[in-house]
Amino acid sequence: MIYDDAGIFLPDTKSNLVYSRLARRLRALGMSSFRDYVVHVQSRSGRDERHHLINALTTNLTHFFREPHHYEIARRELAKEALERTANGGRYRVWSAGCSTGEEAYSLAITLLDAEPELLNRDVQILGTDIDSNVVETATKGAYTRDVVAPVEPRLLQRYFEAGWGPSCEKMVIGDDVRRMVTFKTLNLMQHWPMATKFDAIFCRNVVIYFDEATKSVLWERFAQQMKPEGWLFIGHSERISGAARQRFTSAGLTTYRVQR
Repeated sequence: MIYDDAGIFLPDTKSNLVYSRLARRLRALGMSSFRDYVVHVQSRSGRDERHHLINALTTNLTHFFREPHHYEIARRELAKEALERTANGGRYRVWSAGCSTGEEAYSLAITLLDAEPELLNRDVQILGTDIDSNVVETATKGAYTRDVVAPVEPRLLQRYFEAGWGPSCEKMVIGDDVRRMVTFKTLNLMQHWPMATKFDAIFCRNVVIYFDEATKSVLWERFAQQMKPEGWLFIGHSERISGAARQRFTSAGLTTYRVQR
């Protein structure tokens, strides 16, 4: 079911993980049987529960400035490229696909602004999407505990974050300059993509490791079609482009690619 809905492949070796995560949903619904739960989520009345099912079974490991070599490229190449392409009213668009709780998208925005402060006055937007509505809600709030922001340089923390208030009084909150550059939406990568725009860069890191080879191949090709000529694709450290899409990309660094014209 989760493979059909979200493309996530869960082999038998993941049975303990599935059990532990779905047991919480059974308790929340007052159910005692996994068989009853399966019947429920497959029924018309259980349609909303399927969202909870996907949220429960997706993994959302992330942190600020994860895989720093990608942000070095963003600082060195993407910031300059964004400045050039927006010089005469142009736009620059980046997609964080599988954004989790938002650290990736915010890290990228901070990197671009820190490299080229003028981008604050340009049409530069970063879209963060994730299938898990819970993490998208967290990303939109942009409030993080002190341990979560620990990887952020003190200089960047002081410049691009604010001390929290109210319910977030013990957290650090993303500042307005960064927040204006980033938007978050819930999106299932296996379904229709409503974005009409072509992206200058796509970050899809440590996402396709949960898909089988057939699903990966389809996704790489869809990314290529959604990118501008010579657009950048950044993937996870253990991921490789597979299938026919390999002919569409050229290597531009460690787990970094550019789509061919």
